[in-house]
Amino acid sequence: MLTLKNEPVFELEVKKSRFIAQAFSCTSLEEAKDIVRRVRLANPGANHVVHAAIVGSSGGLCSYSDDKEPKNTAGRPAFEVLKGSGITNICLTITRYFGGTLLGTGGLVAAYGDSAKGVLALCETEELIEKSSFTILATYAQYKPLKLLLDNEGATVTNEQFGTDVTIEGTIPLARAGELEANITELTNAQALVTFTPPAC
Repeated sequence: MLTLKNEPVFELEVKKSRFIAQAFSCTSLEEAKDIVRRVRLANPGANHVVHAAIVGSSGGLCSYSDDKEPKNTAGRPAFEVLKGSGITNICLTITRYFGGTLLGTGGLVAAYGDSAKGVLALCETEELIEKSSFTILATYAQYKPLKLLLDNEGATVTNEQFGTDVTIEGTIPLARAGELEANITELTNAQALVTFTPPAC
């Protein structure tokens, strides 16, 4: 499965109706609901905010909604396009501003499907890799060597705190966590404290 690296926007106009498709990273169906709420709030004049979402390491959880468009003319075609992309942990929203001309069921299916295809074509993806979160407690003298080590190991630093000691938080592919721990122990003569949190199921 693939995951998103960016969150692109694609616009389509059909008979003066505007369709604005957006792709968001999303790790739960509850988060997908929050994304739809945020998009709705950001587009108070829109007639519809349709969505399709797929989450889970194997893409096993999904949801979609027509948002008051005729049944299976909006969310379903967007979802079918999304399902064929091989991307998980993603929520697509398609915001429609009605242009005054009815498109008919076939026109709606085409417009929402094309909107989904358009935004997916702009998506940058990477292979979904299970990651472990880590926290390192180190001295200021160890900070620079540790940052270099983390960079070389392919770790992603997500937070740093500078107090009496330095705290570095980040993620690393699960398969490399053991190697990282051994290298930190060797680099700091076992003085730096590192803890790992396994990935959520």
